[in-house]
Amino acid sequence: MILSTCNRTEVYTFSDYELTRILGWLQHQKTISEQQLRQHIYDYSDEKAIQHILRVASGLDSLVLGEPQILGQLKSALKTSSECKTAGTTLKRLMQHAFLTAKRVRTQTSIGSNPVSVAFAAVNLAKQIFSKLENKSALLIGAGETIELVGKHLRNAGIGKIVIANRSVENATKLAQELDGLGVSLQQISDYLPDADIVISSTAAPIPVIGKGTVEWALKKRKHKPIFMVDIAVPRDIEAEVSELDDVYLYTVDDLQSVIEENMKSRQEAAQQAEVMIAEEVEAFMGWLRAQDKIQLIKNYRKKVSKIQKETLEKATKLLKNGSSPEEALNFLAHTLSNKLAHDATVAMNKAAHSGDHKLLEASDKIFNLSGQAKQTRQKDTQ
Repeated sequence: MILSTCNRTEVYTFSDYELTRILGWLQHQKTISEQQLRQHIYDYSDEKAIQHILRVASGLDSLVLGEPQILGQLKSALKTSSECKTAGTTLKRLMQHAFLTAKRVRTQTSIGSNPVSVAFAAVNLAKQIFSKLENKSALLIGAGETIELVGKHLRNAGIGKIVIANRSVENATKLAQELDGLGVSLQQISDYLPDADIVISSTAAPIPVIGKGTVEWALKKRKHKPIFMVDIAVPRDIEAEVSELDDVYLYTVDDLQSVIEENMKSRQEAAQQAEVMIAEEVEAFMGWLRAQDKIQLIKNYRKKVSKIQKETLEKATKLLKNGSSPEEALNFLAHTLSNKLAHDATVAMNKAAHSGDHKLLEASDKIFNLSGQAKQTRQKDTQ
C-alpha cells in the first residue's frame, strides 16, 4: 500500500522485501537520485512499523500535531490498494486497527479539540477581523488540500460567497462545486479581486500570482474597503510589497504561527495520553498476529493428519479390492494410521528424553494428555 501526501511517501508491505528494490522503484518513479533519497528514508519493521502506522493514523506523526486529514488520506490509500488487489488480509486488518485506534485517540483525548492547522488559523483570523462573514466574499487561489480545507472552514463559518481561482479551471470548478462557489482561472484573478473581502492563496507557483499594482487597482475599484489577505504559499503567492498598502491586512504563514502555537500547547498533553493508547494498541495487534501464527500451525497439523488419513484409507481400500478380508484391511488401517500419526511425536520425545529437554517432554505430556491417560489406566486396573 502506498501513502503519498504533501510531505511524505510511505510504502507499507506485509512480506519479506528488499529495501533497495523499493528505493529503486521510487527513484525511477520520481526521477530522484539515490543519494537524495537516502537522506530522507526511514525503515521500520514488526512492532516499530505497527507503532509508526498507528501514530500516522492518529495524527501524531504529522507536521501539524493531531491533524485529522491524514486519516482520510490513509483510507484513500487503502481503497486504492484494495482496488488494485495489492493489499492482503493482514495489511487490511492492520489498517482497520489503525482507523479504530485513531478514533479512540480522537474521542478519548482532547487532541482534536483545538484546531491548529494553517487553514483554520487563517479563517479564525478572518472571523476576528470581520465579526460576521455572511455578507463577505472570499477569493481562494489554488485547489489543493489546504485551500479545500480553508473553503470548508469558511463555509462552516457562513461565508457569503466563494470564488476559487486555479491554473486548472477544471480543478477549480470541481472544488467550487463542493463549496457552492465559482471556479475561475488564475488569469481571471483581477476580475474578481475587487469584490473579494478575503483573499487566501496557496499555490505551487514559482513567482507571485498577485502583485502590488493589481491590489492597488482593486482597492480603488472597491473604494478602499479593507481586504484581508493570507499568503500560505512557499514561495510566496502575494508580493511582499502589498503589505505597504493602506486598507490591506496581509498575513503570511509566519504571522499565523502564534495562533497555532497557542492551540498546540493543549495538544502536547493530549499527545502524551495518545502515546500510551498507541502502545496498548500495538500490543493488541501483535497479540492478534501471534495468534494467526498459532492458528496457521494448527491448520498445518490438521492438514498433515488429513493427508495421512487419506493415504492410509486409499491403501486399505486397495487391499479390499485385491481380495484381502475386511479384518485384514481394518488391522492394516488401524496399525498404519496409529504408527504414522505417532511417528513424529515419538521421535521428538525420544530425542528430548535423551537430551534432557524437560520442557518439550512436559509440553508433550500436556498436548497428548499422557499423565491423564496413565491415571485412567491405573484406575481401571484397580477396579
